[in-house]
Amino acid sequence: MTHSNNMNRIILFIAIVLSITGCAPLPNKPGGDAASAAMHQHGHITVFSENSASGLPDQWTPLVILRTKKPTQYQLVEESGKTVLHAYAREASSGLMQYLDVDPLAQPWLNWEWKIGMVAGTDASKPQVVEDSPVRIILGFDGDKDSLPFADQILFETAKLITGHDFPYATLMYIWDKNAAVGTIMPSHRSGRIKMLVVANTAEGVGKWQSFNRNIATDFEAAFGEKPGQLIGVGVLTDTDNLGGISEAWYGDIRLRPERK
Repeated sequence: MTHSNNMNRIILFIAIVLSITGCAPLPNKPGGDAASAAMHQHGHITVFSENSASGLPDQWTPLVILRTKKPTQYQLVEESGKTVLHAYAREASSGLMQYLDVDPLAQPWLNWEWKIGMVAGTDASKPQVVEDSPVRIILGFDGDKDSLPFADQILFETAKLITGHDFPYATLMYIWDKNAAVGTIMPSHRSGRIKMLVVANTAEGVGKWQSFNRNIATDFEAAFGEKPGQLIGVGVLTDTDNLGGISEAWYGDIRLRPERK
């Protein structure tokens, strides 16, 4: 492979991770004093309902994916007597994330709710770069990158040099898709280290709250063929930057549990 082709592949990898699939880089692991570490390291997800209905939730960090893109608007709002996260994207793409350090085998059950409002055009199954989604839960996992094929190792290292951020060993996303069957696992079109699992589809779930319970250890193994390492980040993403239009959604609390709820 020529130097030019290598660089093109690296650029495509960074683009798919940063902007197309919504898998933004995780922040550098906290260092320095204990207070700084306490601000970022958590064994549990800070739920939206524990915050007041204004601004952004505690411990969740904005994910500015590309500064050339318009950011999605996120704000805590009151909905049916509780605080939830509202997302509004008009030809926009950015997310929110929280850094974690959790053993997914000890706490494998992920519970969350979302409600889809307006939906821009989406189809994650197409080979074109059109992987917008009105709702998305993103999980980043640690692992031994030295065990990956050499080409993947080069991509990770080069992406880190260019962006200054570590990228997850593997990323699993729970998505809504208008065409694919529930349970479908789709790889990203540019990186096998990113997998999308369809948990809802068609227009049936639009306009009403939906609840989900997923075993992330089981889903990870189904997607990647191995047991997961530490869960190092959770994020949400509503985006319409590729196909344009408007998407709107609400996210309820996201929780990790040792047993199914």
